[in-house]
Amino acid sequence: MYPRQARITLERLARGFPVLALTGPRQYGKTTLARASFPDNPYISLENPDERDFAEQDPKRSLARFPDGAILDEVQRCHCLLTGWQDMLRR
Repeated sequence: MYPRQARITLERLARGFPVLALTGPRQYGKTTLARASFPDNPYISLENPDERDFAEQDPKRSLARFPDGAILDEVQRCHCLLTGWQDMLRR
């Protein structure tokens, strides 16, 4: 992986925000950056039909599995997760 200034910024932002979104063109290293920045967090790909189905059927329980955070790849495939985390933070 090429060294990235974005990694420093990403790690700094993670200290102040419960949710971060990485956006950009396909095949540009977003997943690699996230996994390198947060190697201890579980990696969940929503391209996996089982993960996506679980998240769509029960978004709160799906997110609750990761109280210390996770890397959710391809989250745009499951729109309910983009709003479900807000309810959990209100508690």
